[in-house]
Amino acid sequence: MKKKQSAINELIKIMARLRSPGGCPWDREQDHRSLRWHAVEEAYELMDAIESGDDHELEEELGDLLLQVVFHCQLARERKAFDFEKVARRIANKLVRRHPHVFGELEVKNVAQVWTNWEKIKRAEKHGTPHARASGLDGIPKHLPALLRAEKLIKKARRAHLADFANPVRRLARVQLGKELFARVVQAQQKGWSAEDLLRAETLRQEKAWRKKERKVAGVPNRSTLDKPGNSTSLRAKRYD
Repeated sequence: MKKKQSAINELIKIMARLRSPGGCPWDREQDHRSLRWHAVEEAYELMDAIESGDDHELEEELGDLLLQVVFHCQLARERKAFDFEKVARRIANKLVRRHPHVFGELEVKNVAQVWTNWEKIKRAEKHGTPHARASGLDGIPKHLPALLRAEKLIKKARRAHLADFANPVRRLARVQLGKELFARVVQAQQKGWSAEDLLRAETLRQEKAWRKKERKVAGVPNRSTLDKPGNSTSLRAKRYD
C-alpha cells in the first residue's frame, strides 16, 4: 500500500506545479516583489481570525499565510537560492540556539533575562557580517504602521538605556488615553494632515536623536550618513529580522 505523503510535501508539490510551464498563468507571472503585500494582507486577516475566536477561520488563515511562505520558497528554489527545507531548518536551528535556557544549561529567572540573552545571542550571530546590528535600535521593519513602529522603537530605546519615560507629561487612564489618541487623529484630519505621516515623521526624528546619543556615548563620529534611520542604513546593511 502506497504511503500517503505529508500535507506539507503535497503543498510544496502543488506550488511547484502551479509555477510549471503547464501551471497557472497568474502564479507563473509572480515574483518576490509582486507578492510582498499579499503576505501583509494575510497577516492582518490572521489577526482578525485570532480576535474572532473562530478556530475554523484561524485554521484557514494560517493556511493562507503558509501559502505565502511556500510560494516564496518555490520562487527561491527556481533561482537556486534556497528551498522550504532550508528555511524550516534555519528557523529550527535559530530557535534552539536562542533558547539555551531550554535546550542548553543556561538558567534564567524571568522573562527579562530571556529577552536580554536573546538580544545578546542575536547580536553575536550577526557580528562581523553585513547584517551586524551595531545599534540597540536596529531591527525594526521600516514598513510597520507608524504607531506599532513607535512602540517598538520606544521599547528598544528603553532596553538600550537611551530613554526614560518614568515621568510622562500627562497621566491618563487606559480608556482616556484611547480617547485622546482618537481625538488627535480627528484633529489631524480636520487640518488636512495624515496622523500616520505625522507620527512616522516624529518617530524618525526621535530615532535620529537617540542614535546620535548612542554614538556619542560609544565615541562614534557623528557622520551624516549615520543619521538616516528611515532608510535603515545607519551603521548596518538593510536587514530587519
